[in-house]
Amino acid sequence: MLTNIGLIPNFEKLIATIRSREISVSVILQALSQLKSIYKDNMDTIVGNCDATLFLGGQEKTTLKDMSEMLGKETIDLYNTSITKGTQESHGQNFQKLGKDLMSVDEIAVMPGDRCILRVRGERPFYSKKYDPFSHKNFKYTADAKKSNALDVTALLNTKLKLKANDKYDVIEV
Repeated sequence: MLTNIGLIPNFEKLIATIRSREISVSVILQALSQLKSIYKDNMDTIVGNCDATLFLGGQEKTTLKDMSEMLGKETIDLYNTSITKGTQESHGQNFQKLGKDLMSVDEIAVMPGDRCILRVRGERPFYSKKYDPFSHKNFKYTADAKKSNALDVTALLNTKLKLKANDKYDVIEV
C-alpha cells in the first residue's frame, strides 16, 4: 500500500517502464484519494498504466465517481406519450435514445459486500461475486488453514556453509 510506504520517486515513470517490459506491479489502495495525495498531478499517469482495476467496495466520493466513469454508459430507449384534451384532443409520441451510467455513484456506494467490479484493459467490466478462497480445494495447503504450512523464510535465508570432515576449502580474508 502506497500510503504505508510513502512516496516512490519517479513512480509514474517507473510503472510505465515496468509495464513496457511486461512486468506486473500491484498498486493497492483503499481509495484513489490516497494516490492523489502522494502523487498529485501524476495520479492519472499511474492509473493509466494499470491494465486492471479491482474494486471491492468503498465510500470515498472520488473513488466512487471515477469507478462510475470507468464503467462507462449504456444506451436506453425513452418513449413519451402525451394527450392534450380541450376542444380538440391531440396525441403526441416522442422517442429518444439516451446514455445512462452503467452504474451510478449511489449504486456503486451501496454495492453488496459480497460483490466486486473488475475492469481489465480491452474487456467490458465484470460485476461479480467475490471469490471465497476458503472454499477452494487447495485451501488446506495454505498457512491460513494450518500454521505449519507457512513458509519459513529464516530457513531459506540461512546460507551458512556446512563443511564435512574431508571437504577442502580456501579461506579468503576480505
